[in-house]
Amino acid sequence: MRLNRVVAACLLSLTTIAAQAADGPITAIRAARLIDGLGSAPIRDAVVIIDGERIVAAGSRLAIPAGATVIDLGDATLLPGFIDCHTHITGEPGDYYKSFVRDSHIDDAVRAHIYAARTLQAGFTTIRNLGAGEFVDIALRRAIDEGVVSGPRIVAAGHGIGATGGHADDGVGASPYLALQGFSGVADGVEAVRLKVREQVKYGADVIKMVATAGVLSEEDSVGAPQYTQAEMDALVDEAHRWDRKVAAHAHGAEGIKMAIRAGVDSIEHGSFIDDEGIAMMKARGTYLVADIYNDDYILAEFGKLNYPQKIIDKERLVGRVQRENFRKAVRAGVKIAYGTDAGVYPHGGNGRQFAKHVEWGQTPMQAIVAATSSAATLLGRDKDIGAVAAGRFADLVAVSGDPLADITLLERPGFVMKGGVTVRRDAQPVAAR
Repeated sequence: MRLNRVVAACLLSLTTIAAQAADGPITAIRAARLIDGLGSAPIRDAVVIIDGERIVAAGSRLAIPAGATVIDLGDATLLPGFIDCHTHITGEPGDYYKSFVRDSHIDDAVRAHIYAARTLQAGFTTIRNLGAGEFVDIALRRAIDEGVVSGPRIVAAGHGIGATGGHADDGVGASPYLALQGFSGVADGVEAVRLKVREQVKYGADVIKMVATAGVLSEEDSVGAPQYTQAEMDALVDEAHRWDRKVAAHAHGAEGIKMAIRAGVDSIEHGSFIDDEGIAMMKARGTYLVADIYNDDYILAEFGKLNYPQKIIDKERLVGRVQRENFRKAVRAGVKIAYGTDAGVYPHGGNGRQFAKHVEWGQTPMQAIVAATSSAATLLGRDKDIGAVAAGRFADLVAVSGDPLADITLLERPGFVMKGGVTVRRDAQPVAAR
């Protein structure tokens, strides 16, 4: 009886595909291997069938409907489009003082689409942008959704919300006579942080970023001290969840991390100095860790050349190794991991370089892929649409030459990228589309 049901389901699926093929153009992609993003064993002789912007079916040696456009990727591995859960898509590293006194958010807006296109070409079809001035990330999201410019799907935060004098305050280190104009994420006190959450929602934020502790790339003396009270954190998270927005907490220090977890945040970003108690709390509550464990290499190699204050570089030296060691502890403890790089701290388009760091510091290649696909999609609340090669989800696909389970660095060099059924990158392939 069970076998008959399976056969009936397969016949129904093929009948549906045939019916859709009669209604409009169907695309079929062939590849030597398929990694579905859900942690399943790779599928050999893979075929993915796409109707418009969504996947209809995926499996081994599926029958291809008559009249379908076929893309044969040869000896390649097909994967879901990658997801970066922590970016700053509106900026890139440049001279510290020039950026501070000469550039404005208008410059950011002019350049952001370039960074977005580069990110998409790197195989990242969705990003979560955790902080941008003047709501530039929300405007960029709208332009991409409307087809005005090319880029990944964006889950945008607007401004990071933080305390006066803290990591979210652009005036830290500046003269008190230097007036900074425009919108700000600075808010102090329970009622003010509630209002600031509502402001982000009003202007289009999909997610709320809370700056729970001090940071590295700003001029506070501390790298991880809490910058909100427990009452302020509780109020911020309560208000965000009231508006059905998840909360990502920038948090480096152990105490600030635990305060944010107690408040009910959905993810801890960075997590550099997390202790065993904090790891246990994350595991028990299902809080995700999003740790940017690649960019230490870039910061220590390049930021001195960009005139960053020595205190910032010294803070990075304090953080980098410890953060990676604690990432390993969290992986071993079974904490939920989602992929996030802090792109914008290093040039956009290099997002894939962190895959190798995930493997170096404790994850298997398959776990690293899942962190950037289905796990990330679940954190974002978008797992019905993205994060896996499965029927009903968007045809967001990436292909690399060879097997990334044998060489994870292949994911840094995609040769094929598709977003929503539209091919946005295709390097030379052994067999042309027909």
